[in-house]
Amino acid sequence: MKKIILILLIFVFANQAFAQKERKFIREGNDYYNLGLKDTAKLDTISFGKAEVAYRRGLEIKPEDFHWQFNLANSIYKQNKPDQAATEFEKLSEKTKDPIEKTMVYHNLGNSLLAQKKFDPSIQAYEKALRINPNDPETKYNLAYAMKMKKKDQEQKKKDQDKKDKDKDKDKDKKDQNKDKDKDKQDQNKDKDKQDQNKNQDNKDQKQQPQQNKISKQSAEQMLKALENDEKQTQEKVKKAQAQRAEKMKVEKNW
Repeated sequence: MKKIILILLIFVFANQAFAQKERKFIREGNDYYNLGLKDTAKLDTISFGKAEVAYRRGLEIKPEDFHWQFNLANSIYKQNKPDQAATEFEKLSEKTKDPIEKTMVYHNLGNSLLAQKKFDPSIQAYEKALRINPNDPETKYNLAYAMKMKKKDQEQKKKDQDKKDKDKDKDKDKKDQNKDKDKDKQDQNKDKDKQDQNKNQDNKDQKQQPQQNKISKQSAEQMLKALENDEKQTQEKVKKAQAQRAEKMKVEKNW
C-alpha cells in the first residue's frame, strides 16, 4: 500500500512539474506576443518569433490545447507568414466544435488568405464565420473589404489585359507598317534596277550605233574614187553631147 501511495505521489508531483513548465512557456509566449503588439508603428517579427518558439515548447507538453495552438497560429501570422498561418487555422477549424472558437478560427483564416490576395477563399472563410455569428462587426467589415479588394483586383487585371491587347495591336500595326515600307523599298529598288538596266541598254546601243555606221578608210577611198570616176565619165558625156550638138547646129546652119 505504501508503494502505491508513493507512486501516486510521484505521478502527482510529475504532473505538477509539467504543468508548471507548460504554464511557464505559455506565459513567455504571451509576454512576447504582447510585446510585439505594443509597437503599432511597425511589425515586431522578432518578438512574435520568440512567442512562436515559446508556444511550440508549451505544446510539446500539452499538444492538444486549442488556445495555445490558436496563439501559435496568430504568432506565425504576425511574422508575415500568412500561408503557414492559414495552414494552422485550417487544422484548428477541423479540431474544434465550439461555435465561438470556430468563429474566431474562420475569421483569422480569412485574414491569412486575404493577406495572400486569395480573395475568393478569404470571402468564403468570412462567410462561414458569419453563419455562426452573424452579428460580428469585425468579420462583416473584413468581408466587405475582401469583396472590395476582389473587385479592384478584377478591374486592374482587366486594365492590364486591355493594355496588353492594345500594345499587341500596336506591335502588329508597326510590323505591318514596316512590312509595307520594306515592300515599297523593294519596289523602288526594282524600279531603280529596271531604270539602270534601260540606261545600260541605251548606253550599249549608243556605243554600238557608231560602230555600225563607222566606215573603214579603205572603203572610203574606194567610194571616193568611184565618185570621181562617175564625175569624170559624166563630164566626158557632157562634152561629147555638146560637140555633137555644136556640129549639128553648124550643119543646120549651112543648110
